[in-house]
Amino acid sequence: MSFAFQVVHTDRLARAGVLATAHGEVETPAFMPVGTQGAVKGVTHRDLEGLGAAILLSNTYHLYLRPGDDLIARRGGLHRFIGWRRPILTDSGGYQVFSLAERCTIKEEGAHFRSHLDGSAHVLTPEKAADIQAQLGSDISMVLDECLALPAETSAVRGSMLRTLRWAQRARDRFQAIRAGEATDVIATNNGQAQFGIVQGGIHPELREESARQTVGVGFEGYAIGGLSVGEPPEVMYDVVSQTVPFLPEGSPRYLMGVGTPEDLLEAVARGVDMFDCVLPTRNARNGQLFTSRGRINIKNSRYAEDDNPADPDCSCYTCRNFSRAYLRHLFAVNELNAATLNTLHNLNFYLDTLRRIRESLVFGRFESFKVAFREKLSSEPQDS
Repeated sequence: MSFAFQVVHTDRLARAGVLATAHGEVETPAFMPVGTQGAVKGVTHRDLEGLGAAILLSNTYHLYLRPGDDLIARRGGLHRFIGWRRPILTDSGGYQVFSLAERCTIKEEGAHFRSHLDGSAHVLTPEKAADIQAQLGSDISMVLDECLALPAETSAVRGSMLRTLRWAQRARDRFQAIRAGEATDVIATNNGQAQFGIVQGGIHPELREESARQTVGVGFEGYAIGGLSVGEPPEVMYDVVSQTVPFLPEGSPRYLMGVGTPEDLLEAVARGVDMFDCVLPTRNARNGQLFTSRGRINIKNSRYAEDDNPADPDCSCYTCRNFSRAYLRHLFAVNELNAATLNTLHNLNFYLDTLRRIRESLVFGRFESFKVAFREKLSSEPQDS
């Protein structure tokens, strides 16, 4: 195994660390831009490297359906196929499968679903998810978990959580069989791959504790908190994170899946989380919403038509160094492709730079003061609707 994690600085529950993988090191807390199809929409890998992105997230479901994990394995794995030399985390594909709703049926075996592309029938089991990710060769693979729609009855949440635990053990058994070379039908393209378990349990503290304890008992290289950022108020999400983290090992990385706004990342770091991913910076960029140190702005608003200021006066990204709000609004209004690119560069820079400054504040023991100053500045001006 070439995977390791070390905490190097702490400030109360917040911590800075180093995640070592087969494709390089990642300083934590870290944000992972989402490259669903093996690419982050609107920008190149060169752009991402320039922004300081140390790790990408790619989507198992989409890559399995097209171009196929077998094809990618024959090309030498996902890193080689997409030309990305740094670490990659792949999700299990579960969220995408379960989001198909009427196209998906959950059984103990796994998820039976029909492709959104051509209607073809597929079965995604915990073992299959491990196989696909082994062939992709990501540095971190995720177990298949059940993503229950909320709100739901406590009994339904518990049943879903217990199924996720059973699937976690099956996924781990298959992962270890692949690692030992016993799965002869799988082309494993990264012998240093690690596997993370996922804690479920909705918003119920007792279920989160049970899920965390049993998931840790299976024994993974890292642990994720799933099933959040699905419509619950931020305060509820923060409470669930606070109630879950104490049951996760201090020596393992902690990953909060699919979260969230810059404020969410800051609050989660304060509660001991190390890794994040979210589509917000890229999706919002394509819709004209920019994250800035003084709050969000919608660049399509007419108020920016003659605004010569950069999107964020405190930002040093390529977009803010070279272009005005007026120009960015013009590009968006005429549906110029560069609008999505320039907006995405800025938003990703804002997220990645925020995490960089958080790490710096932890190293120098100034996290609490940074947190207060960051939140005050973020709310210093009214945010666009």
